[in-house]
Amino acid sequence: MSEHGRRPSLRTVAVQLGLGVLLLAGAGAVAGVVWEWLWTAPVGVVADHQWVAEDEAGLRGQFSATGWFVVVATVTGLLVGGVVALFLDRVPLLTLISVVIGSVLGTWLMLQVGAALGPEDPARLALTAKEGAHLPGALGVSRRTPWISMPAGALVALTLVFFGFSAGRRHHLEDHHHTHRAG
Repeated sequence: MSEHGRRPSLRTVAVQLGLGVLLLAGAGAVAGVVWEWLWTAPVGVVADHQWVAEDEAGLRGQFSATGWFVVVATVTGLLVGGVVALFLDRVPLLTLISVVIGSVLGTWLMLQVGAALGPEDPARLALTAKEGAHLPGALGVSRRTPWISMPAGALVALTLVFFGFSAGRRHHLEDHHHTHRAG
């Protein structure tokens, strides 16, 4: 039930769900561009048709891709998750569902866009490259931690909005509605 005791229409439900998912997915695609822009590709060398990090800085560069992913994804989740929770809150359960689905889809899009903009996989290129050739490392993430970054940020924002600002705003709007109705 909505705040006025009426059930939301199917159209309202679909729009709320769709907008939330679209906003987070679109933000994930944009975050992929930002992630690739912030990251510096490590340089490696081809040895026996395998790509090997050239030095310690190259090894650190491989790990920085995951670090930058976590930072960009978390900030994106916090910002966009907060906006979705603040403005698309007619049916709070749908807001939660749209934030979860949208942030997971946004994470996947961020990975796809960032990897597509980054250098090609050096392990594949090394198979046919000359011995000693210098190749940039590929943009990617390690482990599962990056997969929870955007959803965690979005859910933290949703929680803060729902239990903080949004509750006060709803109370204010209900008081405003009752004042106008009585007057």
